Amino acid sequence: MTRVFRKILFLTTAFSLTCVSALLGKQQPQVKVNVLNVCTPSAEEQKEISSALSRVPKQPLFSEDFEVARGRSSLTEAPGFLQAGQSTQISDEPSVATWVRLRREFSMQALFSTVQYSFSDDGKNMIETLVLHVRDPKDLVQLSIEDSASSVTSPAAMLAASSPASRIKLERFGKSSVVLARCTAAEGGPAPDQSAYEPLFASASLVLTNYRTLLNARHTVPDELARVATATSKPKVGRGQSSAPKSAGSGADKK
Repeated sequence: MTRVFRKILFLTTAFSLTCVSALLGKQQPQVKVNVLNVCTPSAEEQKEISSALSRVPKQPLFSEDFEVARGRSSLTEAPGFLQAGQSTQISDEPSVATWVRLRREFSMQALFSTVQYSFSDDGKNMIETLVLHVRDPKDLVQLSIEDSASSVTSPAAMLAASSPASRIKLERFGKSSVVLARCTAAEGGPAPDQSAYEPLFASASLVLTNYRTLLNARHTVPDELARVATATSKPKVGRGQSSAPKSAGSGADKK
């Protein structure tokens, strides 16, 4: 009788566990993965990119509010406002990047609310990013344009050369992003034919060049990076001088 009872208990427990597992399996949310085709976007996505670029004001009216920020960051990944495109080389080893960020606000009549320009130099690559935020996002949330160059030259030389755009990204409300980036040849294969997208890259480059001028980036960025370098450099101690600060009350009191 005891054996029969144990057998019934085992079957009942196994059945209960099976039901619980099936119920938990049904409750697990489905994971949807969107793969962005950044090298050859569709015709509809090309139209969206072209429309967004055409709506960027060429001679905007800025409000009096603005922001200029600079800093030094130890990082293994690029900050969110400096995300690199496919052609940019990012090392897995920790690196140090010096950066400058400029921000201006548009007047109330503009489609976009703010424009943010960022420049970063990690000693290997220099990355320039322009981000325009939409005031009332319904479909489009923000437009970003990026270019990059090797650090074999100086930031001032890169800015003076007006490097062309290498990456365009549209962030959309409730939809996946639309991205167009310069793509190089994959291992064992030829580089993709991107000649059809040259007008979009050219249009994005004009926007980037225009706002580089409007925000006075060619002068502000090198000046601010020089301030970062001065702030991070160790003060030199002369011969016969102590690096320890003098006490405020080190001298003899006069009566």
